[in-house]
Amino acid sequence: MACGSRSGGSKRQVILFILCVCVCQSGAETLRYSLAEEMERDSFVANIAKDLGFSPSQLAARKARVVSEGNEQLFRLSQNTGVLAVTESLDREAICPQSDTCTLFFKIFFENPLQLIRGEVEVRDVNDNPPVFPQKEMVIEILETTSPGSRFPLESAQDKDVGSNGLQNYSLGSNSHFSLALGTGKGGVKYAELVLERQLDREEQRELNLLLTATDGGSPPRSGTAQVRIVVMDANDNTPVFSREVYEVRLAENSPPEQPVLRVTAADPDEGSYGKVRYAFTQTSERSRQLFELNPATGEIRVSGNLDFETAKDHEMVVRATDGGGLSAHCKVQVEVLDVNDNAPEIALTSLTASIPEDAPPQTVVALFSVRDRDSGDNGRTECSIEGDLPFSLTATFDNYYELRTNAALDRERTAQYNITITAMDWGRRRLSSRESIFVQISDVNDNSPQFTQEVY
Repeated sequence: MACGSRSGGSKRQVILFILCVCVCQSGAETLRYSLAEEMERDSFVANIAKDLGFSPSQLAARKARVVSEGNEQLFRLSQNTGVLAVTESLDREAICPQSDTCTLFFKIFFENPLQLIRGEVEVRDVNDNPPVFPQKEMVIEILETTSPGSRFPLESAQDKDVGSNGLQNYSLGSNSHFSLALGTGKGGVKYAELVLERQLDREEQRELNLLLTATDGGSPPRSGTAQVRIVVMDANDNTPVFSREVYEVRLAENSPPEQPVLRVTAADPDEGSYGKVRYAFTQTSERSRQLFELNPATGEIRVSGNLDFETAKDHEMVVRATDGGGLSAHCKVQVEVLDVNDNAPEIALTSLTASIPEDAPPQTVVALFSVRDRDSGDNGRTECSIEGDLPFSLTATFDNYYELRTNAALDRERTAQYNITITAMDWGRRRLSSRESIFVQISDVNDNSPQFTQEVY
């Protein structure tokens, strides 16, 4: 019996050694795939077994499974065929609403022996969204004495698609007074401006109706239209003038609704209604309009939504000031969103060996887990520790993954089980932390000989 136990212990040591080697070598390669968005549920992504040089039976024997990053399990791995498929139809615009590229990350986890392989799937954009104008009709009031060459910004169309499938061009219907000038703003956003080519005459024509078309670069292309109504105004000899062409402000992401951001001011020396200025957003994205509100009478801008540095780091808005005679001027407002430490680290347990033999050698892998903090900079930098004086230690591997290992000999007769608390803490000024408890049972091996108790009669 004693010999058999020692032989069984030696086998277990060999197996645990192989597990350690496999985990240490995990992450040596990354599987990269791509998939068009809007594919049906259970659509094929890749044959993992073929790409790794395994047979499907090997995947089943090694208990392979796929683990997606984040809270949703977007991929499914068949152990019978080795095929990786999506669990649902992927909408790139919903998954990555403000990114030109959209990459989903996953891990292939093998239990026997323990191994991790990284993988990523690029979700390719398809042209499933046409350009859309925020308003079907734009009304622009222009003084009849306005000089040719004057420019008038138009509302920009929004296209949820990216790259060549996104907004590419504007065109203007044939007319005798205006041409169209195109430009590219911050972040590569395309915009259009009306250019007055021939002076207007209110007595000749009080209104003009133009058709503005926005086209994307898809194949076939998609387009959206809006009517531009030009109202020719009587003479008003002073245009509003902003105190600055560009207003810049920095704002913490935890700024509450109704918090003042800044006030834009435009002066008009005219009297009466011609000197009264009204303010409005133009050439401003729908997202920014949801986060900020503009008082049309005072020019004060306040927070109206929940800012999120992790979603958008800056916002650019254009404010138009129009006097009672229809003359207008424009300024830009640039808001830089500052990160605050508003996300605690998240601990995700990937694998756990619930029971280990008491003769397990030091550096035996007990658990594998990852830590993620959605903040940036020091706010998103994390460190992990174990509470108490325990015969275990943490070892960093890759991509914020950690291994819980033994670092001393175990003795079941002294301690039969351990409740290990792992603490993950970020480096923010106001440090946030989270904890995860791991319960480990120590299994008995035959390492003690029987002893007689001598009694005297």
